[in-house]
Amino acid sequence: MSIRKTPERTRAILVSLDIGPKQDSERAEEAARLVDSAGAQVMELIRGRRDRPDAKTFAGSGKVEEIAVAARLHLAEAVIFDCELSAAQVRNLEARLAEGGPAVQVFDRTDLILNIFAQRAQTSEGKLQVELARLEHLSTRLVRGWTHLERQRGSLGKTGGPGEKQIELDRRMIGERVKKLKERIEKVGKVRNTQRARRGKSGVLRVAIVGYTNAGKSTLFNKLSKADVRAADQLFATLDTTTRRVYLGEGAAITVSDTVGFIRDLPHTLVDAFRATLEETVQADLLLHVVDVASARREEQVANVNQVLEEIGAADVPQLIVHNQIDRIPGMAAEVLRESSGKILNIKVSALTGAGIEGLREVLAEAARNASSLATAA
Repeated sequence: MSIRKTPERTRAILVSLDIGPKQDSERAEEAARLVDSAGAQVMELIRGRRDRPDAKTFAGSGKVEEIAVAARLHLAEAVIFDCELSAAQVRNLEARLAEGGPAVQVFDRTDLILNIFAQRAQTSEGKLQVELARLEHLSTRLVRGWTHLERQRGSLGKTGGPGEKQIELDRRMIGERVKKLKERIEKVGKVRNTQRARRGKSGVLRVAIVGYTNAGKSTLFNKLSKADVRAADQLFATLDTTTRRVYLGEGAAITVSDTVGFIRDLPHTLVDAFRATLEETVQADLLLHVVDVASARREEQVANVNQVLEEIGAADVPQLIVHNQIDRIPGMAAEVLRESSGKILNIKVSALTGAGIEGLREVLAEAARNASSLATAA
């Protein structure tokens, strides 16, 4: 069973456990938004703290019993953990939760994010990348524990009881499908590289918008490019990269790319699968790093984005920090904040209201003219 995006949404119990002494209420809130974005309904949030994860169930026997009671009370169909679980832990949890009640499926954070990505991918490339990520995640579960996969094996077209030969067969079938997907993605990537190379030779400044998910990247992209990319108050509203040419005045034109948002603990399978799409970021001349200035965790979010940029090889691309959503902070005005030397520290805007957008366009126009003059001189 997958999380279903329908009016009759999956009833879920969300489990958010802090490991170590620090408690993080915003992490639980973000997890609840992820569940909502996946199409499920949080019937109850169960929180707690542990010094270290329990090897068998991650949560420990007492907490698992609390989860089981909540699941039976709310007739939940799924229990979602905001953490990474091993296949053995998933198997043990589902066995414990089934005692004295109906079967409940257990999802971890990676399962949850993969569900969202599967629902949101629109282009053929995006769908290929999501399928690749899901299969690679499935292959790790196949290695670590078999009985957990019996209900999932229908997609592989095989029936029969578990056993070493069956595991090897399904592992090989997954491997063959992964190989084909990578070949198809590589072909699409070659077309994208050709298009990117043409843009690079034109001398036009290539700008990529990056940032934590739901920071307002797509809204800013629409404001700059006058496009109509989907911009929703949901996590991972944008998966497929969109590029537009933007005219900023005489002698100033840029290409702007809207990219997938980042999030903490973004599964490595997704980073690897979307590497071709994220090449727009690696090959950019300038990154607009959009930060939700109204978030209490903005510094941590910036660090998470920079970590992913480092993983994909884009850490050396120049960044322009754009503090977005100033409309949510009373008294904060739009401005271009500069050092005494003239270097820009950050730009404060509201992509929603348009405040500060003209100042951002002027900064980009100046950068575009400099890029154009350098290209002409070369």
